[in-house]
Amino acid sequence: MGSHTPDILILGAGISGLSAAFRLHQQQQDLLVAERAERVGGVITTRAQDGFRWEEGPNSFTPSPALLNLIADAGIADRLLWADGKLPRFVYLEGKLTLVPMTPPDLIKSNLLSFGAKLRALLGILGFTAKAPDKEETVEEFFARQLGPQVVERLVGPFTSGVYAGDTQQLSATAAFSKVADLERKYGSIIAGIIRSPKSPKPPISAKIDPLPKRGQLGNFVEGLQELPDAIAQQLGDAVKLQWEAAEIVKEGDRYRTTFQTPSGPQTVSSKAILLAVPAYRAAPLLKSLDTALADELAAIPYPHVGAVTLAYPADALPQPFAGFGQLFPRGQGIRTLGTIWTSSLFPGRAPAGYQCTLSYIGGATDPDIAQMTDEALARTVHQDLSKTLLVKEAEPRVMGVRRWPRAIPQYTLGHRQRLARIDELLADYSGLVLCTNYLDGVALGDCVRRGEARAADLVEWLAQAE
Repeated sequence: MGSHTPDILILGAGISGLSAAFRLHQQQQDLLVAERAERVGGVITTRAQDGFRWEEGPNSFTPSPALLNLIADAGIADRLLWADGKLPRFVYLEGKLTLVPMTPPDLIKSNLLSFGAKLRALLGILGFTAKAPDKEETVEEFFARQLGPQVVERLVGPFTSGVYAGDTQQLSATAAFSKVADLERKYGSIIAGIIRSPKSPKPPISAKIDPLPKRGQLGNFVEGLQELPDAIAQQLGDAVKLQWEAAEIVKEGDRYRTTFQTPSGPQTVSSKAILLAVPAYRAAPLLKSLDTALADELAAIPYPHVGAVTLAYPADALPQPFAGFGQLFPRGQGIRTLGTIWTSSLFPGRAPAGYQCTLSYIGGATDPDIAQMTDEALARTVHQDLSKTLLVKEAEPRVMGVRRWPRAIPQYTLGHRQRLARIDELLADYSGLVLCTNYLDGVALGDCVRRGEARAADLVEWLAQAE
C-alpha cells in the first residue's frame, strides 16, 4: 500500500477544488488533489465530433473578477470567447416564443405579462408589498408576495428551472435568492435595498483580460469550458491524481488519514488538512466513520436527475437569423423540456457549415420520472418539444449527445440555511476539515471559484497558526 503525507489533501478536481488547489500551489503549499474520475473538471464536460463542439454540463459562465483573474493566471486569457450580451432570450408562452424584456421600458411594452400583472409587479418594485411572514418562504411565496403570481409563473419559475433545475414550491427564497431576500430583510423592501445598500468595491481584474467583457456577456473558450480545468491541472502537474476513489476519512492524532482505491492499488494519504470539494452525497459516506451526524446532514441535501440533450439541425429548419441565447419553458405549457440554449448562436466553432446546435435540459425537481426514460426517449422528447416551439419546418435531428446527471444540482430547499449552520457547528470539532462546493452558497462557476479561493486563503492562515 502506497502512502503520502501532504499538508493539504483536496478531494475533488472540479472547478471548486481546482481553484483552491491553484491558489495554494501558487503559494508553494504542499498538497495533493485526488479525483475519482478519469479527468478533471467535474460537471464541466466539453465534447467534440465531426466539426461539432458542445457542453454537457454548464454551457457558459457569467464573468466575475475572481473567475477572470483565475483564467488570466492559468494562461488562457487569449482563448476567451464572449457571447453578445444583447442576444434575446425567449419564454414559450401560449403557443409561441415571447421575448423576455431586459429593461423596464421593454417590460411595459412586453406581451409576456398582462396589464394587471405589470401593475402588480410595479407596485411590488416600489415597495408596496405584504409584510414578510414569520416563517421561511419558498421562492414561489416570496416572489408572489413581492411581484405577483404571474411573474412567478412566467419569469421566476422558468429562471429557477434553468439555474437550479428546481421547484419554486420547494426551494428556499433566503437560500436560493439570498441577495434579493436579504435586501428586504435589511431595508424593508427590495427597491429600498437597491437604493440604500452600500456598493462593495470590485476587486481589480488582470490586465491580461483585454478587452474586458461588457455587461450581460457570457464567456466560454475556443475549445470549450474544459480548457479551464485542463489548464489548471497542467500547472498542478503530478499533484493531481486521477482515478483515486476515496473510501474513508478518519482522524489520527492531529492528522487525517484518507484511504483510496487507485489503478496502482490501495493508497493512504495522511494530511494536516482536508478540503472536501465533492458533492454532499459523496462527502457523506466518506465522513461516516468520522462523524455520523455530519454525514447525515450532508446526505439529506437533495440532488435531482437532469438530462443534457444536444441536438443539431440543418440550419434552414431553424429561424433565420438564428440569433438568440435560447428559450425557457414555464411549467403548464405542455412542454417537458426545461430550457434550450442556442449554443451555435452564442459562440463560433460549435457547428459546421449548414448546421446549428442546441443544448436542452430536461428533468429536474419537477420531473423526476425522466430517471426511468432511456437516452433515446429523452432525445425524442426534446426533439418533439423543439418541433413545437422552435423548428420552422420538419427535420430530423442529429443527436450529438445525451448526458445524464443522476444527481445534478444541489437543491437549496426550505431549511437549507439551518442545515448549513448545523454542519458548521459539527465541523467546529474538526480543525483543518473544510467543505468547499456548490451546496454551500452559490452554484455558478464564479461562485465556485470565489469560494475555492476563499477556502484556500483560510487554509493557509490555519496552517500558519498551527505551526
